[in-house]
Amino acid sequence: MEFKETRPLYTLKEIASILRAEGGCEWDRAQTSRTLKTYLIEEAYELYEAIEKDSVMDMKEELGDLLYQVYAHAQIAEEEGKFNVDDVARGIAEKLMRRHPHVFGDEGQKSREQVSIDWEKIKKKEKARSGSILDGVPAIAPALQKAYRVQQKVSRIGFDWERIEDVTAKLDEEIAEFKEAFTSKNRDMLVEEIGDILFTITNISRFLSVNPEEALKKTVDKFMARFRFIEEESKQSGKELDEMTPEELDGLWERAKRERG
Repeated sequence: MEFKETRPLYTLKEIASILRAEGGCEWDRAQTSRTLKTYLIEEAYELYEAIEKDSVMDMKEELGDLLYQVYAHAQIAEEEGKFNVDDVARGIAEKLMRRHPHVFGDEGQKSREQVSIDWEKIKKKEKARSGSILDGVPAIAPALQKAYRVQQKVSRIGFDWERIEDVTAKLDEEIAEFKEAFTSKNRDMLVEEIGDILFTITNISRFLSVNPEEALKKTVDKFMARFRFIEEESKQSGKELDEMTPEELDGLWERAKRERG
C-alpha cells in the first residue's frame, strides 16, 4: 500500500484513519475512547518499564505504541467532529510556550525551583474557572503518586512544613495514633491512621526528592526477587514452602538477602 504522506507523523495519522475506515480493521472500527483507555494506561506502564530497564530499543518501541494511542484517540474525536491530532499538537505547543515565559518570553532565565513555582501560578490562572490548584491531579492516579503530586502542588503556594524535622515528628505522632487505634480494635480508625502514616511518609519522601511510588516499587521488586530465590531453593530441596519451618524460611531469606541483594 502506498500512503499519501511520507512524513512519519502524518503517515501514522493516515494509518489511524485507514484502520477505522470502511474496509479497514473491524476491531479498530469498533473502538471508542472509553474502550481504548485501558490500553493507554498499559502502554504508558510498558514505556515506564522500558525506561527502568534502560533499554533503548524497548523505549523506542513503547514510545511508538504510546504515540499511536494519541493518534487513535484523536482519530475517533475527528470522526465525531470534536478535534483532530493537529489541534492536539497545536494546543500543547501553545501551552508549553505560555508556561515557559522565561524561554519564549522576555522574563529571562530562572532557577529550577522558581520555574516550578511559576508553572503552578500560570496553570492556576489558565484554569481560573475551576478555582482549585488541585484540579490537575488525576482522580484515578495510584494513591502514593496522587499524594505526592497533591503535596507538591500545595507546597508551591507556601502550604508546607518548614523543615523535614517537623514532618518526621508528625510521623511519630501518626504512629502513636495508629497504636492507639490498634489497641481500640476500631477498624475505621485503623484505616484512617494507616492512611495518615502513608501520607506523612510521602511528605518525607518529597522533602528528600524521592518519589514514593518508585521507592515502593524498588522495595517490592527486591522482595519478589528474594522470595523467588526461596521458591527455587525449596524446589531443589524437595520441600514445599508450607512444609518448611519458620526457622528454615528465615534461613533461606537471609541467604536471599546475601545472594540476591
